[in-house]
Amino acid sequence: MLPAGPVTGTGPGGPALPEATRAPGAAGGVLAPAPGTGSRIVVRAGAGVLAREQSAGLPAGKPARPIEGLLLGLAAGDAAGWPAARHRASRMPEWTRRLTRELDTFAEQNATTTLPVPIALNQPPEPLRLGPSDDAEWAAFVAESVLTAAGVLLSDLSRSRRMRAAIDLAWNALASEVAAAAERAPEVESAVLPLRARISVRAGLGNLATGLRPPATGHDNPHYFDDAACVRACVLAVVHPGDARAAADLAEFDARYTQDGDGVHGARAMAAAIATALTTPDVDAAVDAALAQLPEATEIGRNARHTVRLARTRTDGGGAFAIVPTLEHEIVDHVYSYGIAAAETVPVALALATAARGRMTEAVPAAACLSRVADSAPALAGALTGVLGGGDSIPAAWREACRTLSGCALPRLAGTDLVELAALLAATELTSPKG
Repeated sequence: MLPAGPVTGTGPGGPALPEATRAPGAAGGVLAPAPGTGSRIVVRAGAGVLAREQSAGLPAGKPARPIEGLLLGLAAGDAAGWPAARHRASRMPEWTRRLTRELDTFAEQNATTTLPVPIALNQPPEPLRLGPSDDAEWAAFVAESVLTAAGVLLSDLSRSRRMRAAIDLAWNALASEVAAAAERAPEVESAVLPLRARISVRAGLGNLATGLRPPATGHDNPHYFDDAACVRACVLAVVHPGDARAAADLAEFDARYTQDGDGVHGARAMAAAIATALTTPDVDAAVDAALAQLPEATEIGRNARHTVRLARTRTDGGGAFAIVPTLEHEIVDHVYSYGIAAAETVPVALALATAARGRMTEAVPAAACLSRVADSAPALAGALTGVLGGGDSIPAAWREACRTLSGCALPRLAGTDLVELAALLAATELTSPKG
C-alpha cells in the first residue's frame, strides 16, 4: 500500500529533488546515474518510490566508499539480528504470522522446545530471505532529507538551515499521513498507517499530528529513551564529515521529534562517531568522539564508558566475541519488554567496534549474539565499522543480500538500492567538508 499523502522530496507538492541529480525532462524525477554503477534511481511521480532502473554503458566513477560502507554496514547489521526476519515477515499474508503465533502458543502450552520461526508455507518465501529491515529503511528516510536539502527548493537557506528545514518537512509529511489516517479511526493510536515504526516514532508522529512540536513530541513520548534516532543519526553525520559537534547538533535536532533523554544523547554520540570516522578512520578516535557527547551522570554515559573500558583493557585476545558474555551480564537489561534502550544498544555498539578494532565482520556477528539488543545494536555497530572500513569491507555476499530495501517498514522505499543511494549522498555538496 502506498502512502496517501505527499512524501517529502518525492510526491506532488513536496520539496524538489536535488537539481544536480535530476535528469533533464524527467517527469516525476529521474535521478542521474550513480557514480560507479550501471543504473539510475527512478522516483515515480506521485508515489514517492525510489526504485532501480537498469541503464547500460554508463561510465564508471569513483565509488562513495565511506558512505557506502556506512549504509551497507548498517543494513548488514540490521539483517544479521534475529528481529529482521520478524520485520520482513510483515510483507507476508497476515495469516502466516497468525499461524506462527499459534504455534508459539502451542509450544508454550505443550512444553515443547521446538520453537516456530516466520513461515511462508504456500506463499513466495522472498520476504523471509536474509536482508535489511526497518533500521535500513529509516536510514534511507533520513538520506532523502539530505538529498532534499541539497536541492533547489531550499537553496536560498544557509547550509544548516537547509538540513533542518528538510528534516522538518520530512517529519511533517509523515505526520500529515497520520492525521489523514486518524480521520478514519476513532483515535490516533489506532490509526492504520502506511508504514511500520517504533513506538517512539509512532508516538512522535501522533504528537505532530495533534499540533505538538519538538521537543514536546519527543518528551511526551512513552519510548523517549529508545534508539530509533540513533540509527537516523548515523546517516545525518554525513552532512558534517570531520565535525563531531556539528553532526551531533544536527542529530539532536532530528532526535527531538521522537526522543528525549538518553534517546537524544545516543543520537548525538552515534553522529559524532560517524562524523569523526568519515575523515579519521580510527576506531578509538571515533569512539572517543562519541563518549564526549555522553554526559557522565546519565545511564548511557556510565554504560558507554564502562563497556569501552572493558573492550580496551581486555588482554585475552578474544576480540569482540570474547566480551559478549560480559556485555550480556553487565549491560543488557532483562526486565523490560523491549531491548531497544539507547542506554544499552549504543554502549554495546561502541564496545564491540572497539574490541573488533573497527572490523565489521567481527563486530556485527558479536552484536547479533546479544539477542536482547539484536534489533539495533548490530546495525549501529555495522554503521560505525562500515564507515571505518569503507565499502570494500562489506563481504560480497552480504553486499548483494543487503543492498536493496524490501519496504517492510516504509513501503514506498521498496527497491531502493543503498549502493546507489550512497553515491548520490556522496555527490552532494552537503557531504563535502568544504560544502
